[in-house]
Amino acid sequence: MKTLMLGNEAFARGLYEAGCKFVSSYPGTPSTEITECAAKYEEIYAEWAPNEKVAMESAYGASLAGKRSFCGMKHVGLNVAADPLFTLSYTGISAGMIIAVADDAGMHSSQNEQDSRHYAVSAKLPMLEPADSSEAIAFAKLAYEMSEKYDTPVIIKMCTRVAHSQSIIETSDRVEAEDKKYEKNIAKYVMMPGYAKLKHPIVEARIAALTEFAESTDINRIEKGEDNSIGFITGSTSYQYVKEVFGDKYPVLKLGMVNPLPVKKIKDFAAQVNEVIVIEELDDIIESHCKKIGVPCKGKELFGFVGEYSQNLIAEKMGISIPKNKKVEDAIPGRPPVMCAGCPHRGLFYTLKKNKVNVIGDIGCYTLGAVAPLSTVDSVLCMGASVSGLHGFNKLSEENAQKSVAVIGDSTFMHSGITGLVNIAYNESDSTVIILDNSITGMTGHQQNPTTGFNLKGDPCTKIDLEALCKSVGIRRVRVVDPYDLKDCDTALKEELAAKEPSVIISRRPCALLKYVKHPGPISCDKDKCIGCKSCMKIGCPAISIADGKAVVDSTLCTGCGVCSQLCPKDAPKN
Repeated sequence: MKTLMLGNEAFARGLYEAGCKFVSSYPGTPSTEITECAAKYEEIYAEWAPNEKVAMESAYGASLAGKRSFCGMKHVGLNVAADPLFTLSYTGISAGMIIAVADDAGMHSSQNEQDSRHYAVSAKLPMLEPADSSEAIAFAKLAYEMSEKYDTPVIIKMCTRVAHSQSIIETSDRVEAEDKKYEKNIAKYVMMPGYAKLKHPIVEARIAALTEFAESTDINRIEKGEDNSIGFITGSTSYQYVKEVFGDKYPVLKLGMVNPLPVKKIKDFAAQVNEVIVIEELDDIIESHCKKIGVPCKGKELFGFVGEYSQNLIAEKMGISIPKNKKVEDAIPGRPPVMCAGCPHRGLFYTLKKNKVNVIGDIGCYTLGAVAPLSTVDSVLCMGASVSGLHGFNKLSEENAQKSVAVIGDSTFMHSGITGLVNIAYNESDSTVIILDNSITGMTGHQQNPTTGFNLKGDPCTKIDLEALCKSVGIRRVRVVDPYDLKDCDTALKEELAAKEPSVIISRRPCALLKYVKHPGPISCDKDKCIGCKSCMKIGCPAISIADGKAVVDSTLCTGCGVCSQLCPKDAPKN
């Protein structure tokens, strides 16, 4: 059956059709929907893991037990899972194992713009890169075949545009893969030095065999053109842009396997054209390979290393004009991100700003605390870094300890904040950590996590008790506040910063966008009482604006949280 599917949805369909039985991931845009869609198939066990390292190790365990497995993550998540990744290259697998990594060129929802192809090259693992939904489903099925044939995990690299764009795919029935029988094999799976030394030559032999596969596989294909003055080597979304701009005018070597790259096929293609141009987003992986094997080419000097490519960019750099009816315009006005109306983080951040506190931030919705008018967050590095960073920031400075906090969400705390808190307790820094518990994984679209009491499929499960967990690692001062209560937040903050020992404040209020959360209803502003002092504007709520010198509340946005009412000197906002 033919149908339209998102790239991520098609990828999940490919897992299903190929007989995948075990899925473990940590949500991260733009990879999240692969796992969410896989979970809809009853034949697949699917779970959210606390972090990407755990997810990859769990998928490896399922493969070891003989079940086809999968784990998915965004590009920075692969950093977290790099430890098992590199050794998996040595051990190999039992049943097929696929690792999905979704890059985010253009940084639509990420803190950096790294190119995950480097991991495949460095770990000496095969990597496939689909250019649309049809290839996403096909490559998932091919990857399991490759995984089991070559005894290796296979990485499939997605990106924002492929993951979140629709194209036509054709579905087929699920083919159940026969489970592999578990067999004890110490030399294969125990990577102590003596055995690991024996495995490295096997890895090198495997990459050589995969290079031969890259020469013959039809996912690396040459498309003929009318004019051989130029030949393009490309893949992923860049391939789509080339075809949209040039059609069939020039020959194209479309690469679906980006590690290892073919040698003979590239040389043969280059021999057919007068000039080779490589178009690839971010780093010059393909271009450098071409030059290394003696194929002159142009690439990054034309298109650059930064940001997403587009039809417009490629046309401009190639010196051609796109017909107006086909041109992608960039006339859409920018809309800076803000915390939602009723967001429980807003009251807590207002309190931090009022007290002029240094805030070491983390990855999640609360990163938006850095945005005006709150402008509260001083640093954001990576998942869990707020807690560890606060310890280093405070340890040698009593002055810092009295006016600095870390903020971290409940899901991020479970991901990689716990070990930082253990470090604070163990090494005894006077540090105050604020866990922003909004009862969900918010930024990636409301996924469950170990603190919510529900699993990926929505079934009740073990709920981690944050208060008990913090106390169990050695934090004696643990208290819970309601971020809608500004007075309570202010008191708790002052007392915990003054304490000469580690402490944790749990700011607990569910995300305002959760369907089960009941709101009191929008606030209205009494214009007769309003004096236009703009105190209510200090919290940066998108539901509040000023018109004719008076505060106006948008009833379609306001949830009635009441934070603005606590700021008004004239009691103008009322439910």
